[in-house]
Amino acid sequence: VQLQASGGGLVQPGGSLNLSCTASVRTSEFYAVGWLRQAPGKEREGVGCISTVGGRSYYSNSALDRFTVSVDNAKNTVYLQMNSLKLEDTAVYYCALDNYLCGPSMGEYWGQGTLVTVSS
Repeated sequence: VQLQASGGGLVQPGGSLNLSCTASVRTSEFYAVGWLRQAPGKEREGVGCISTVGGRSYYSNSALDRFTVSVDNAKNTVYLQMNSLKLEDTAVYYCALDNYLCGPSMGEYWGQGTLVTVSS
């Protein structure tokens, strides 16, 4: 499984970014797709995920109401729309696939990340 995230960059507080991630496998064959992030000096954490069946979703407290995970199974591409970005959203963002979980611990497979820097 190879996952390549892109779309990161420098953004001002309050701005928006849309990250994308192309998978080398069929995203529709996994239970969940989502995103993780790792801020400088901190552990990697789950940001949000959606299940490909059943309509389940999960967002961390910090991502709820600001971030949205979506997937285009025809393109095997996962997206993360991030709005109202804050300084503390600065991190490397990784997309992830999981055969079993959609929750804070999801991330059976994850790949190369993209750096998001929120700064004025």
